[in-house]
Amino acid sequence: MLYLVATPLGNLKDITLRALEVLKVCDYILCEDTRHSKILLDEYGITKPLKSFHQFNEKEMEEKVIADLKQGKDIAMISDAGTPGICDPGEALVQRCYAENLSLTGIPGPSAWVLALALCPFSKEYVQFVGFLPKKEEQRKRLLAASLTSKATTIFYESPHRLVETLQALPPTRKTCVMRELTKKFEEHKLGAASELAHYYQQNPPKGEIVVIVEPKAQDYSELSPQEHVQFLEKEYHISTTDAIKIAAELRGIPKRDIYNTIHKK
Repeated sequence: MLYLVATPLGNLKDITLRALEVLKVCDYILCEDTRHSKILLDEYGITKPLKSFHQFNEKEMEEKVIADLKQGKDIAMISDAGTPGICDPGEALVQRCYAENLSLTGIPGPSAWVLALALCPFSKEYVQFVGFLPKKEEQRKRLLAASLTSKATTIFYESPHRLVETLQALPPTRKTCVMRELTKKFEEHKLGAASELAHYYQQNPPKGEIVVIVEPKAQDYSELSPQEHVQFLEKEYHISTTDAIKIAAELRGIPKRDIYNTIHKK
């Protein structure tokens, strides 16, 4: 059996009793960084073997883990913090378990984006989690534009050195919440317009783990012509005409060629 075991985001006391039980009885534990995970295991007197399982050896380790699971071994997987398999190694291994008809289950517990959402004042009726934004600027702009034109509250992870750049890519007046170092000593919640937060973090360079939540903004496009809609998206999200046409077509529920022909007709 493969066990996906959620571990504390920062405060080691946030581990669950069931998580400790599984970690104590499994045959071995897969983790991203053995040095980091050993701190948690030492805190609770757990002496099970730790094996590295990260993005650089994931494919190689996958075969060994699958072979052990087929032999009936119980294997726990943890990440450095939170729930494994979500923006962390483990997703491919889960897919493989389904393909091989191998048993797996999860031990629920902390998840940074879920906790951040609970602490945020924005609507929870519709929610979308988009993980880490792409590193390339154009890809990042496209994803933000596609996400922020929906009626859902949008959540993503961001690194400290890219936070200001990302906040500057958001519509300046869009209400945004930045959650930093959740459950840790220097936990911080900042709420305001995206431009205000960008200015704040320019003056106060952030550190640690960061979750960004962007409030949905209901927009009525029915008053706009297709060309006006495309121009609005281009200006608001700093994207190309091609990307704006695609997004406008999706929002209006029409083929993108119809908008393209309208804009480019002679």
